Amino acid sequence: MRIRDWDTNLKVRLFAETMMNITFWMFFPFLTIYFAEEFGKNKAGLLLVFSQVFSVLANLMGGYCADRFGRKRMMVLSAIGQGLSFLSFALASSPWFQSPWIGFISFAVAGVFGSFYWPASQAMVADVVEEKHRSDVFAIFYTSINIAVVVGPILGAIFYVHYRFQLLLFAGAVCILLGLILARWTRETVPLQKRDPLSSGGKWYYFLQNQLRDYALIVKDRTFLLFIIAGVLAAQTFMQLDLLIPVYIKDFVKNQTLFTFGDWSFTVKGEQAFGIVLAENGFLVALLTVFVTKWMGKYYERNVFVLSSVVYAISIVIFSQTHWIWGLIAAMAVFTFGELMGAGLQQSFVSRIAPEHMRGQYFAAASLRYTIGRTIAPLSIPMTVWIGYGWTFFVLFLLALVSAGLYWVMFTVFEKQKTNATI
Repeated sequence: MRIRDWDTNLKVRLFAETMMNITFWMFFPFLTIYFAEEFGKNKAGLLLVFSQVFSVLANLMGGYCADRFGRKRMMVLSAIGQGLSFLSFALASSPWFQSPWIGFISFAVAGVFGSFYWPASQAMVADVVEEKHRSDVFAIFYTSINIAVVVGPILGAIFYVHYRFQLLLFAGAVCILLGLILARWTRETVPLQKRDPLSSGGKWYYFLQNQLRDYALIVKDRTFLLFIIAGVLAAQTFMQLDLLIPVYIKDFVKNQTLFTFGDWSFTVKGEQAFGIVLAENGFLVALLTVFVTKWMGKYYERNVFVLSSVVYAISIVIFSQTHWIWGLIAAMAVFTFGELMGAGLQQSFVSRIAPEHMRGQYFAAASLRYTIGRTIAPLSIPMTVWIGYGWTFFVLFLLALVSAGLYWVMFTVFEKQKTNATI
């Protein structure tokens, strides 16, 4: 499906969200290092865990609100909320006032608004795109994010250290602008039968009761429940891209030579090395997502999901065995391939098993793989203090293998359910 054939909503979002994501990735990859330096590894890891608890709750409510109040409304409110949070973070990092605590709270609030945005944005794609084209559309949006992951960290490596205040200020302005663009140039896509959020009598506790009842139905879907659990375990690996890996590289990469031409050489250390490795990830994803998604589409989904987790496990082994910059680059190439294998297929899988009237909540529940995963993942940072880097990487390796096994079981259950449904 060509971009020019897309619904106008998606065209507007693709452009606006790409601009926002580039700005976001100019500073986000370096925040783990910032918080670790300000609070220490133990406290920073625990604080990041704490902040993500609120994102989990917001994620669940975000899906419910996307189905009840509308995709557009939730996306507009979330984008503006994120913008105001980044402006607050900017003020806490200004030349006149420095407060890591206010910065952390602002970062946590921005994460909550991001959790409200995600399920609405994914459900909107499912609303306006036919099932046969969804994998391709999701893959293109994923590619746009990773173009930002290429451009953002490169610009961030140049500007972040000396211009953090200006970057955060700019990010806040861009998020608010995104909200205004969505309000002006997109339309609502939620099915009409889901537009009465308080139909049970208008009282607030009916809203909560309806929400809990609907999510209870989702949990009873054994295939989907296994999908979430396996995803949470797999997330412990790929979430380390902006948690453990930057801290690991900063601790062990000290003035290494990347290129040499005659008497001239280019050396990197710490944040620079991480910026290069992260930009590599974004570049490979932007370059290869659509190709790998179409390639993986030729194979049985079960094999792709399982192999993706196995490849993640292999990349963790490579990371743990090298401090050499080119070894880290090789490890990131393997890591990225594991990421690409399921990039488009996973969202398509969710849209296939979700009832139309509950798409927002299914996508919200599906993104619990990331929100719960991100809640647990920061524990890897204090774990390096408690048990060392080697054992921390070994735990991540085992979790990736367990997720591969759960994906296999999930598809066994899924096939049985389809068989029983046709009898």
